[in-house]
Amino acid sequence: MTIRLFVLSIAIPMVLLVARPAGAQDPPPRIGPYVVDLHGSVPRFPQDPQLASSRGMSVAELPGSGLGLQIGVHLYPIRWRAVTFGIGGEFATGRARQTPTAAQTSLRPATERFTTVSPQLSFNFGTGNGWSYISGGLGPSTWAVVPEGQEGFGADSETLKTINYGGGARWFMKTHLAFSFDVRFYAINPGTPFFAGTLGSPRTTLLVIGAGVSLK
Repeated sequence: MTIRLFVLSIAIPMVLLVARPAGAQDPPPRIGPYVVDLHGSVPRFPQDPQLASSRGMSVAELPGSGLGLQIGVHLYPIRWRAVTFGIGGEFATGRARQTPTAAQTSLRPATERFTTVSPQLSFNFGTGNGWSYISGGLGPSTWAVVPEGQEGFGADSETLKTINYGGGARWFMKTHLAFSFDVRFYAINPGTPFFAGTLGSPRTTLLVIGAGVSLK
């Protein structure tokens, strides 16, 4: 289901951009030369039994979906035929909180956080009035899941190698202001065990959907 969502999120904007009529007199502007993205986001944290076990938790205590922020800066130095190549970077962070109801007396509150910083390479299609893109990068991340009562443990400060890939689109309503969205997957390396005799956090893929504005 997530792969289908990703494909649709890339294909639909590309079709719309290709179908957009050019101006009667002036050619459309080129993509770039730079853009700054400011997105609110919804990270979908996994409900994984191995993840829960690595923190001494039950699956029901894992927070699940949360809220976050994405900030990106991209430059567009090269154009070749229909493709404009971009280079840049992204900072992304997200947080989810699970608070049991009064009837769930056996469950503890828990907080889950994800933060990453990564360079990115992008392939962009369209014009300066609006374009779609696919992009990816590799960088460090921290992925912390902390149940109430274990805040003193430092294992969640571990840095994990993370590959990100995804795509989105930008529509410029004004010369320097656009609505934009991004659908991104973060493939996170396994973590080391937190407790003796348990497995570490599993290799996982985190889905983050973001939307907001872009400035150029």
